[in-house]
Order: sequence, then structure tokens, then C-alpha cells
Amino acid sequence: MDRLENMRTLVRVVDHGGISAAAERLGVAKSAVSRRIGELEAHLGAQLFRRTTRSMTLTDTGRSFYERCVAILADVEEAEQAVSQEHRTVRGRLRVAMPVSFGLAHLGPALADFLQLHPDVELDLDLNDRQVDVVQEGFDVVVRIAALADSSLIARRLTTIRLLPCASPAYLERHGRPQTPAELADHRCLVYSNSPDPTLWRCVDAEGASHDVRVRPYLQVNNGDLARELSVAGHGIVLSPTFITYQDLAAGRLAALLTDCRWPAVNAYALYPPTRHLSRRVRAFVDFLAERFPEEPYWERAIGLA
Repeated sequence: MDRLENMRTLVRVVDHGGISAAAERLGVAKSAVSRRIGELEAHLGAQLFRRTTRSMTLTDTGRSFYERCVAILADVEEAEQAVSQEHRTVRGRLRVAMPVSFGLAHLGPALADFLQLHPDVELDLDLNDRQVDVVQEGFDVVVRIAALADSSLIARRLTTIRLLPCASPAYLERHGRPQTPAELADHRCLVYSNSPDPTLWRCVDAEGASHDVRVRPYLQVNNGDLARELSVAGHGIVLSPTFITYQDLAAGRLAALLTDCRWPAVNAYALYPPTRHLSRRVRAFVDFLAERFPEEPYWERAIGLA
């Protein structure tokens, strides 16, 4: 029994959601994957998976063993790189999760440049606005835009993400421009439903007074790009990150509202699990992102907000 190969197979089965996908990734028959998992279970004397006709899920023992396998295999790869003649080359598989809109608009071009610098890296990307579990789902790095809760993860701050209300000139011509935060309650608002409280919009005015406005949701949607498109089309006011709206603001398709107020801002982070030896590819990737997205991001400079 090749114990390391069987451990790699186990990790592939978990990361890719089943035997068929793992076999395709490994370039072997499904029967070979099943045999390797069976050998591991026989060697350990423990059941690693709960099996039904439709799915395989890890047992508690399997989850613990999987996490140890991930760490062991990372150590083995790091050791191999350390003694290789090409040990300065960044290479290997890097599994990254990121938000949809930020990933498509800003991380996509960044990733192209990263791969140009490090062509031996194999990227496995997951674009999703849900909050993934970094350890349980086997990610190396997660880009998250949020106020972070306490976590055992290591967080590298990348940049500040500002929100700003805006609407199309056509909408403002029909419905008028709000002059105070309270007037937002009388307008059609397009809200991002993944927010903790989507219809509560908060700001601090020029005199330092706080305003909590409960807006009327003309539309709720869990994708910021669609909310932006509908706002450009004249359907309402959107409170959106400037990384989504900056091109429309610069081109005049959207107009910024209540700019004398300070609207919420959150940070973008690169998160990764703590390990004894941070892999060269994770370190290189996180360092690259931190350099790519400085404190004054280019999208705010484009509309004079930096």
C-alpha cells in the first residue's frame, strides 16, 4: 500500500466532492480511487466515509484524518521543494475562494498576472458570495469582504471597501434627488440581500450625527452586479461598493448621492489557515494580492474618492 498516494486520493475525494470527480482529476479509474480509500480504512481500522447510494460524507474520524492528511501532504510538498534544484519556483495546487463580483471585476485580471509570474501554479477557484469554511472545505486562501468575527484563521488585510449610494440621472429626474439620509426612505431602493440587515442603511453626516434609515426595498437581490445594472437602467437607488459602480460613476451612468455623508466601509482580507510551514505558493499569492490592492484602490482614484 502506498500510504501517501492513498492520502492524496482521500484529499481529492473530499475536495472534489466524490469518487468520480477525484478519479477524473487523478486520471485513474473510479475503481482505483475506491480501492485506495478501502485500503486506508482497512489500515486504520476505522470508517472514514458514510456512504449512501447518492453521496459520501466524512465521519468525524474521517474529518479529523482528512485535516491531518492536508497538513502532512503540504509538509511533504514543502520538503520536496526545499531540496529541489528548482526550490525557488512557486508551484503546486492553490485552492482559492472569492466573492463573485469582486472576483470577476478585479481578481480576474490580478490572477492572470499572478499566473504570468508563476506559471507552475495550478489554480482551483470558487466564486461564491456565501461564507465558506476555509478548513472544512479545504481552501488554501479565501478572499473575504466583511467585518471579521473572531477566528483561528490568519487574516491579511488587503484594502478598504467603501459603500456609496447612487442612482441613474433618469431615475433622479423622475423621482428627485434625496437631500438628506431620511429622504431615502421615500425612494425605490435596490438592496443587496446578503447583507446582515439589507434594508437598514447607515451613515454619519457632515455634523457627525448618525442616521439609521429603513429603506423600502423595491428589489432584493444577492448579486451586486445585477443591482448595479438595474440602477443604471433607472429602477432605483443602490447602496453599493465603489468597486462595482466606479466605471458607471466615472462615465455618468450613475450619480453619487449624499456624498457629504460618511457611508459604511469594510475591509477586504486574504484568510488562510495557520500551519507550521506556510507554503511558498500561499505566501506568494497573499503577498501578490496585498501589493495589487493598496489602501487607496484604483477604482476610487478613478472617481476621485481616494
